[in-house]
Amino acid sequence: MERLSHASRALPLLSAAPFRHRCIPIRASFTLRPLHGCRCNKHIRNNAEKVKFRIRNSSSASAEPTTKETAEETAEDSSVSGDAIRRRFLNFYASRGHKILPSSSLVPDDPTVLLTIAGMLQFKPIFLGKEPRRVPCATTAQRCIRTNDIENVGRTTRHHTFFEMLGNFSFGDYFKKEAIVWAWELSTKEYGLPPERLWISVFEDDDEAFLLWHNEVGVPKERIKRMGEDDNFWTSGITGPCGPCSEIYFDFHSERGYTDVDLGDDSRFIEFYNLVFMQYNKKDDGSLEPLKQKNIDTGMGLERVARILQKVPNNYETDLIFPIIEKATDLARISYPEADSVTKNNLKIIGDHMRAVVYLISDGVIPSNIGRGYVVRRLIRRVVRTGRLLGIKGDDHGNPDGAFLPVLAEKVIELSTNIDPDVKSRKTAILEELKREELRFVQTLERGEKLLNQFLSDALLKSGGNNGNKPCLSGKDVFLLYDTYGFPVEITAEVAEEQGVTIDMEGFDIEMENQRRQSQAAHSVVKLSIGNDVEIARSIPDTEFLGYDSLSASATVKGILVNGNPVTHVSEGTDVEILLDRTPFYAESGGQVGDNGFLYILGDEDGRRKTVVEIKDVQKSLGNIFVHKGAIKEGSLEVGLDIDAAVDAKLRQRAKVHHTATHLLQSALKTVIGPETSQAGSLVAFDRLRFDFNFHRPLSEHEITEIEQLVNQWISDATQLETKVMALTDAKNAGAIAMFGEKYGEQVRVVEVPGVSMELCGGTHVQNTSEIRGFKIISEQGIASGVRRIEAVAGEAFVEYVSARDKHMRRLCSLLKVKAEDVNNRVETILEELRMTRNEVSSLRSKIAVLKASIIASKSTAIGSNNVRVVVENMDDTDADALKSAAEYLVDSLGDPAAVVLGSIPEDGKVSLVAAFSPQVIKMGIQAGKFIGGIAKLCGGGGGGKPNFAQAGGRKPENLSDALEKARAELATALSSNS
Repeated sequence: MERLSHASRALPLLSAAPFRHRCIPIRASFTLRPLHGCRCNKHIRNNAEKVKFRIRNSSSASAEPTTKETAEETAEDSSVSGDAIRRRFLNFYASRGHKILPSSSLVPDDPTVLLTIAGMLQFKPIFLGKEPRRVPCATTAQRCIRTNDIENVGRTTRHHTFFEMLGNFSFGDYFKKEAIVWAWELSTKEYGLPPERLWISVFEDDDEAFLLWHNEVGVPKERIKRMGEDDNFWTSGITGPCGPCSEIYFDFHSERGYTDVDLGDDSRFIEFYNLVFMQYNKKDDGSLEPLKQKNIDTGMGLERVARILQKVPNNYETDLIFPIIEKATDLARISYPEADSVTKNNLKIIGDHMRAVVYLISDGVIPSNIGRGYVVRRLIRRVVRTGRLLGIKGDDHGNPDGAFLPVLAEKVIELSTNIDPDVKSRKTAILEELKREELRFVQTLERGEKLLNQFLSDALLKSGGNNGNKPCLSGKDVFLLYDTYGFPVEITAEVAEEQGVTIDMEGFDIEMENQRRQSQAAHSVVKLSIGNDVEIARSIPDTEFLGYDSLSASATVKGILVNGNPVTHVSEGTDVEILLDRTPFYAESGGQVGDNGFLYILGDEDGRRKTVVEIKDVQKSLGNIFVHKGAIKEGSLEVGLDIDAAVDAKLRQRAKVHHTATHLLQSALKTVIGPETSQAGSLVAFDRLRFDFNFHRPLSEHEITEIEQLVNQWISDATQLETKVMALTDAKNAGAIAMFGEKYGEQVRVVEVPGVSMELCGGTHVQNTSEIRGFKIISEQGIASGVRRIEAVAGEAFVEYVSARDKHMRRLCSLLKVKAEDVNNRVETILEELRMTRNEVSSLRSKIAVLKASIIASKSTAIGSNNVRVVVENMDDTDADALKSAAEYLVDSLGDPAAVVLGSIPEDGKVSLVAAFSPQVIKMGIQAGKFIGGIAKLCGGGGGGKPNFAQAGGRKPENLSDALEKARAELATALSSNS
């Protein structure tokens, strides 16, 4: 039985780290107990309206536990369909006073959790006492996503990324006795599970639960197992609500008896129902005190119960998932019962992941390289690669280059009615997004696969004969596959593992960090020679940052670097990097740029500055050492000297204004376009702010205006900011937004604009929103698939921007001799006049060209026995449109048969060519489109068109005469030979 340690039972943010940010997952406040094993996986999910499942023979589950009936019977029973199991659960508890509540979105309201990973998540504020209960007790069928165990999907009988968790919850209404009695009644009477096949686990000290199961329910003592704190005690964190757990297991092999029973034996048992008795409050000293309001939190895995009731060897072969697998087998032209174990595992991965991506996209999560979008992209790419391994190509409609994910998604959507009826209404958007993402990935997949295979071959070759050392793929190669070919590092690891090759994750992380630094084009990285890093780290302590409270301070010079090398003394004119013991300068981090300012040394007698160092940037290096980058403007500097440090207050204020405005912008985005959007990066500079966010389309003008109005309203509200340092767990419990991919310590700084925003942030901020003065978005654009970027100005930069635009407007008004409000109408009038004028000019040019053509017509010559009238001429500077008019006029005026080729040089460095052939000439096998292309090549260009008319261009005007001569000669030859 796989068990998580007690310390690891906090609700994980998600283990799927994004490509760009390899990070330690942030853990939220709640420990969610899964069904047996993975503590958060109470798996559940959907189905077809009528159950019809075929019991696979024993070859389909050679290593999987089965009931005796599995190989013997074929069942058709609508009472054990996935839909029926879900409905019966909800109705069972509804008849006992529970309110049936809908499943919440996979994108949770809880900002401290990336995705909804358990049924109780929507009730977390109630359990924590932060919100009053809405109902005394409730029951739900919650859609969940969890990718912590993605590598086990398909390999085990029960792991999933998408699952449904059936739950019943009490908020001080009933407690342990009712929860236990009803759980047993549901299992044995409602679902009809044989009582003798059910085993119970309880917390080792929970005598009350033990006696309830034995005396009240009647479970024999030998089938009730006491288990330790790591297995059967739930906690919400270091302190807070907690309590013992009790779990119900189904025994697939009761004939093995009661001797040496291990409930963790997956070949015999499966945990399908978990009861959490929230009865204590854990205090700071670790002691437990009874809660005034005792709560119940349970979870039953729908996929697991369906497996038991439908008598199939694993969760994947239930009617919840198997129809998707069957569709995949159709696409792959293979038979599931006859497939080997590897093929079956791949089919299970497809069945599982397709459910996850369809419901995630339906809930508004668009594929991207960060956060929730990364989860979708990772799963999609895993399905695409797995499908290609099975031989799936094309869209099942005769198009081998089409996408197959939409075909599978249609089956998922067909099964979605009783899980989430909104999925069908979003079908078009879901299918389009899957098609777009699959085709984009396939474009680079084949090239990447070839390169990966080469890397793996090289790694295996290098390891040959190295005393059995396991071959390893370098971090640089893994990064190249990710960065250039779009290979998720997890897929690279999977493929490598299949060939017995490991990957250098540490090296990959280094490459990722290098890329991150190089992308900060406006700010150079700190250059510290590799050979000096260790010595510097040993000799210089972390820098004490004073800049939250002061913009000036005295400090001692602890180190000086020139070109990355440590020195003890520098003089005027030298570029330096200075390390201080303490500083008011903010070092670049969290998107905010480093401060500018000066370091001074005053004279002993006159008080004048004898040393001046201008600081243009500050970076963090070697942990928490601040590196002040600048130049010696006056005097000299030595290690050990005391200096005065002063931050440029005006620039600091600009940074503070933009940083707080960034927080307001994020809140406005969540309000206007939806809470599912999340930050994908930011830059807080002196002249502007930049905010990247996950979203699938450009913002409309109306949305941009609404966002600006919201931010400016919050600015005018003159709200006082609140900043505090607290434990990470407390911050997340309070609802502070954590940037996905960032690393946080145990203590974090929380910046709150009450009623608007609360974020974990180490940056500098204004004290009151009124200091921001004004906010204006200056651009909104896409920078990557599913990622948009807003640039904006605030504070002094906002005033400068508005002033500059006003200056341009006044100049425009002066030129147009109108008021500002009339500029649009005046410009539109001018543009219309210009359009009309251009049309008149074009018409005149065409008339002139036709006039020239009428003169040229007299120069035509007759070629061949058919007397084809041929004109090949240079029309000087006639533009392309007029040249076309001239050619059409000539063909019409010369009569059939006729062939016309005209050329011109409308402007410097440009050639225009046209060819017009009459019907009889075309019948001779001479086509204008094919003919003109060869002529244009002489002029350094090309072109084509229809058989009767074609245009071409070129970039070598000096060759026009030769090109026309070639046209004349080739026409003569062709027309003569076809006479």
